Amino acid sequence: MMRWTVLKCVSVLLLLGLTVPAVARDCPDFLDHEQRKLHSRDSVNLCEVAAGKPMLVVNTASRCGYTGQFEGLEALHQRYKDRGLMVVGFASDDFRQEADSEEEAAKVCFVNFGVSFTMIAPSAVTGEQANPVFQEINRQSQPPRWNFTKYVIDGDGKVTARFPSQVRPEDARLIQALESVL
Repeated sequence: MMRWTVLKCVSVLLLLGLTVPAVARDCPDFLDHEQRKLHSRDSVNLCEVAAGKPMLVVNTASRCGYTGQFEGLEALHQRYKDRGLMVVGFASDDFRQEADSEEEAAKVCFVNFGVSFTMIAPSAVTGEQANPVFQEINRQSQPPRWNFTKYVIDGDGKVTARFPSQVRPEDARLIQALESVL
């Protein structure tokens, strides 16, 4: 549905002889889906907010030994948002460590850790039931083996690096991978 709307807008711009932004034409299909935000009725289409931008995509859980990494992820978001980086967290219970309710998960993210980057409502990130974003990430790379696996994605939608849970957001290797796509 969203792709059709974008195509109609592009057609109108072309008919008027106006330039079509590359972002409108070149958003990877796997980002062109409505994703409900964590503990919200609002949704986000990553094509609309992140097309052409590098991303750091992380599968998260609110009851995990790595949950403290939200703090470091928020620091990365604050450090690089003005350079175009989109940090997107995908809450997931694939490893049985998500909170019992979205309200509790939201409290962990937004209250306990002050997360201001985009957080997506719980969905699968592994297997056949994985959400469309993780289906493509898993095709290009390796599926997450645990919570807080981090994927660096360039502005064209290609996974350029994958970091397991143990690699913290402030790790020099992750910082270098992010710098390489900015």
